[in-house]
Amino acid sequence: MNVICCRGLTKRYGRFTAVDALDMRVGAGDIYGFVGKNGAGKSTTMKMIAGLATPTSGALELFGAGTHGDAAGRGALDAARRAGSFSGAASRIGALIEEPGVLLNFSAAENLMMKALAMGVIRPREQVTELLALVGLEGAGGRKVKKFSQGMRQRLGLALALVGSPDLLLLDEPFNGMDPEATRDLRRALVELNRERGVTIVISSHVLDQLMRVCTRFGVIASGRMVREFSDEELHAACGSSIRVKTADPARALALLEERLPGATFRVDPDQAILVSGGARHAAAAFGGSAADAAASGSPAAEDISRILHEAGQVVLELTTLERDIEDYFVELMDAGAPAGKGR
Repeated sequence: MNVICCRGLTKRYGRFTAVDALDMRVGAGDIYGFVGKNGAGKSTTMKMIAGLATPTSGALELFGAGTHGDAAGRGALDAARRAGSFSGAASRIGALIEEPGVLLNFSAAENLMMKALAMGVIRPREQVTELLALVGLEGAGGRKVKKFSQGMRQRLGLALALVGSPDLLLLDEPFNGMDPEATRDLRRALVELNRERGVTIVISSHVLDQLMRVCTRFGVIASGRMVREFSDEELHAACGSSIRVKTADPARALALLEERLPGATFRVDPDQAILVSGGARHAAAAFGGSAADAAASGSPAAEDISRILHEAGQVVLELTTLERDIEDYFVELMDAGAPAGKGR
């Protein structure tokens, strides 16, 4: 089931289009990395999903209920945001968008307790204690928030978003202001929420390295439009290392490699070069030597391909290892989706 489904979702502010006919799908249980440059429309999209901004046009569905612009649809969407949370609280969605909404002259525990009571959370004191521990603020719950660092306020903002045990969590740049240790702890907490409690999470961030460590799916947005959505497996397939090989007899070479490397993926380019990538974990291990590294990475090694072809008497004309940087791949997608003169 799709927890979020956007079709042609659009938000205009006067003549400015912040989100432009966006299509987006987030499945139940996903940790979805929402990637885009500043001003691409990530925060505005999250605000519409959370009910903090009203779409100008398009369709938005949450938990199977949605709106197509009429009052009945909007009512169903609002009900979907509220109903069904197993805690009995008033919202299925928790959000940390832009700046955490905190009361500076109250303590962290007081901020959490006020929200828990307002939402009607069952056993609020127990949940406040649990959330402070989850975000690493158990020793600072009694301190006033005005004395917190930016990173501590980010952690409190996450805890506030988790009040009521939401089914969907929207996090806009959650790693801002956090030191490496706090960032690592937050990653672990998010993975725990996803795996153990089944919380679907959408994270927007410029820190691609952090997203790569936790996300199962990605969406790249540029100038308010979705450029591409793909899974973690598809990302690694697109950016993983591959071997390009040309021989005097490409048809025979392809048959040999397919026989000896049954787990690998093969593609033949128009110039008859063979691209070999992925898989081959058990096959590569049988060759010994540096094949252990190939087995660990899931890609056959160039020396193993060379050995197979040499033993069969094949004349190798070209043998090249190709690698693609993941960060460059994301930048290429964002630049490709931006109109000329924008997003650079």
